[in-house]
Amino acid sequence: MPVLPTLRRLGVPLLAATALYAAAATPAAAEEPGWTAEPLAGPAAAARPGGDRPFFYLAGIPGTVLEDRLALANTTDQERTITLRGADAYNTADGAFAVRPAKPAAGGRSQGPGAGAGSWISFGAGATVKIPPRTRAVVPFTLTVPPASPPGDHPAAVVATEGGHEVGVRIHLRVSGPTLAALTVEDVAVRGRGSAAVVSYTLVNRGNVALAPELDLAGEGLFGEVPGRTGRALPVELLPGQRVELAEPWPGAPLLDRVDLTLTVTAPGGARAVASGSRWLVPWNLVGWTGAGLLALGGTTAAALYLVRARRPRPDPAPDAPPAAGPVPAPEHELTGASR
Repeated sequence: MPVLPTLRRLGVPLLAATALYAAAATPAAAEEPGWTAEPLAGPAAAARPGGDRPFFYLAGIPGTVLEDRLALANTTDQERTITLRGADAYNTADGAFAVRPAKPAAGGRSQGPGAGAGSWISFGAGATVKIPPRTRAVVPFTLTVPPASPPGDHPAAVVATEGGHEVGVRIHLRVSGPTLAALTVEDVAVRGRGSAAVVSYTLVNRGNVALAPELDLAGEGLFGEVPGRTGRALPVELLPGQRVELAEPWPGAPLLDRVDLTLTVTAPGGARAVASGSRWLVPWNLVGWTGAGLLALGGTTAAALYLVRARRPRPDPAPDAPPAAGPVPAPEHELTGASR
């Protein structure tokens, strides 16, 4: 079962989560592989502690063939057979650095994807290396930049695989030409209230170079300025063309106010983006108790009015009026037809 590759960036192993790896590592696969993969130390790294390089950095014009070397060290008493491949790199939805998994070939072997710089990597000595016990092997590789490659950053990695373990070594590749640092901020929203409030938003790299963004959060309420966040470096490297969804804690959010938020994101190279959003921050538990209190008060008032009306004395009805006075008509005489 494949496991998540470990990428070495700035000398610190990073767990490279990838959306295309569906299974987690088994307990046996979570153990140390017994071998390491890292860039071979060169003259430029001699002044660093240990003389190592945390990643590959390559640069050239379109059509250039670039060369470097990978060091594989077997730290066990058994022979190791390690398979190498190139892979494209990308950002996961939450901003982590990740690499694409290998695609199965027709013959059952794996091959790197052909979408980006991962497919430009080849290993002259072959993609499979046998390392004797307690031995270090140096593997040369080349990266051929296609003639029509656009300028800017093309993130990739060399991935070593053996026994269910994958270790990735990052490649910073810069193709010569005009560069553009640009980004946008989208989908600003607020969740929670008070010290638990969180501002969520989306960052999109619209340029052709990787960005190290910084965030400034400002708020204006009905009663004046609201405490925000100033100049905080975000824990993400935003690769060209990538979109990430981030969340920023906002402990200064008020409990009751209507706030206009302004998010300003900047990055080296002149990248700057501003986005705004508005929201009523209302403690709904207080609203619920207030509503219940008003409802109870309304019921009490209606009952009191009913009791007051029920106890009010009613006037006695007026006696029947006597018949109106007037002349009494004389009785009519019966006519018999007899003469008098």
